[in-house]
Amino acid sequence: MIMTNMTTGDKVVLYFQPCGWFGSGRYEVDGYVYNANEEPKILMTGKWNESMSYQQCDGEGEPLPGTELKEVGLKLADAPKDDKYQYTHFAHKINSFDTAPKKLLPSDSRLRPDRYALEMGDMSKSGNEKSSMEERQRAEKRTREEKGRSFTPKWFDITEEVTPTPWGDLEVYQFNGKYLEHREAADKSEDNTDPKSIPFNPWQFQDMST
Repeated sequence: MIMTNMTTGDKVVLYFQPCGWFGSGRYEVDGYVYNANEEPKILMTGKWNESMSYQQCDGEGEPLPGTELKEVGLKLADAPKDDKYQYTHFAHKINSFDTAPKKLLPSDSRLRPDRYALEMGDMSKSGNEKSSMEERQRAEKRTREEKGRSFTPKWFDITEEVTPTPWGDLEVYQFNGKYLEHREAADKSEDNTDPKSIPFNPWQFQDMST
């Protein structure tokens, strides 16, 4: 796994070790933090289901004299109670209607019918809802192409910048601040609509029935 700081060029490369016979190597992760010049600076080791440790290293990836392996402050939290899918507390929180802001956006993943059915343990309904959503997605694309319109993000604007990545050159979008305006207006409103009553709709064209 590679995580790159697109601003500085620093990156961390982690290798998830395959599990051997009788569980040997299970959960183990090793890797390095590299600077923009591809030089290793910090070695990382640990288990992804427990905790990670780090230590400064030389250009060959060997620990520097006088340094010691230190554990990263964060540790894996206990699994949430009654969890069905091994979600973290954070994943449960961002999918919960209890944390939903006022005037929830119709594109919010909390409203996805397939996700909610899965949360309720209804696998059959979740599969059907997912298929239905994919059909709506294809319908939106057809409608957009028939009208000669290109996809335009609402909360981001494309820039003239192109950034090289391991997956090729990618266009860069920047946040345009419009969501903050929407959120400020929503927070000031007296609209207390139940977020569960909002139909899920992440597409640009509202009516997908035609």
